[in-house]
Amino acid sequence: MKLYYVYILRCSDGLTYTGITDDIARRLSEHQSGLNKTAFTYLRRPVELIFQQEFNDVLQAIYFEKKMKKWSAPKKMALANGEFDLLQILAECRNASHYKYNPDQD
Repeated sequence: MKLYYVYILRCSDGLTYTGITDDIARRLSEHQSGLNKTAFTYLRRPVELIFQQEFNDVLQAIYFEKKMKKWSAPKKMALANGEFDLLQILAECRNASHYKYNPDQD
């Protein structure tokens, strides 16, 4: 059975990078070695793998990666640190902030 991994890297400048691969060791090595000079991580090396989630369905992995790419950095860090209560709070805060009360719509 083929496995897929969604992962988060913390870059040397503190930013995060989220990706997907079928070989986590190879992909991390590629990020560290700087194979692609136009890659987001190229000038932000070294990188540190702070989270990985295994999937056996590539479509689920792609869905999760796309969802995570929209998350804030604090939410990604909460996931990486296993702070699931904080993850829930950050999700609720973001949802609440998207709601704008407009009295003219009543």
